[in-house]
Amino acid sequence: MNLLKRFIPAPEFAVLPLQTSEFRDAAAIHSASFARGWTDGEIQQLLARNGTFGKAARPVGKKGIAGFILYTLVAGEGEILTVATAPQWRRYGIGEMLVKAALSHLSAERAEAMFLEVGDSNQAALSLYRKHGFTEVGKRQNYYSAAKDGNSQGLQTGATALVMRRDLL
Repeated sequence: MNLLKRFIPAPEFAVLPLQTSEFRDAAAIHSASFARGWTDGEIQQLLARNGTFGKAARPVGKKGIAGFILYTLVAGEGEILTVATAPQWRRYGIGEMLVKAALSHLSAERAEAMFLEVGDSNQAALSLYRKHGFTEVGKRQNYYSAAKDGNSQGLQTGATALVMRRDLL
């Protein structure tokens, strides 16, 4: 843990819909978080699809976004497409805030379940998802390709993805 984080009160965050003006920041956060980052154009294309939603965590009183989530709702089922937090904002509970916001939205829409895929070696994400009731329902062997930086987020070439589900009703 960063020594300063121990003595400085945690900032407040507002979780609101991801804005078009934030796509470039979201793409930079995604690239810093995953082996194959998404461009702002890819994020825009995803959000242009019917049933795809994005939320951003914004530090109150500061510019920019600290993290974001993209998720879908189709035929009563949701899927988390991605969750990413800017490196300087990690360990403030932003991922948890974003997952909670997506779960709340989908519950309000009467979705039956939410799914996601996560690398089997991503212990931080696995801990977060299990904390919120997600359970493993399948595996996808050799799902993740080689990281552009050699090992982003601890994923090895050919890493396995766990498929997880949480019932919402």
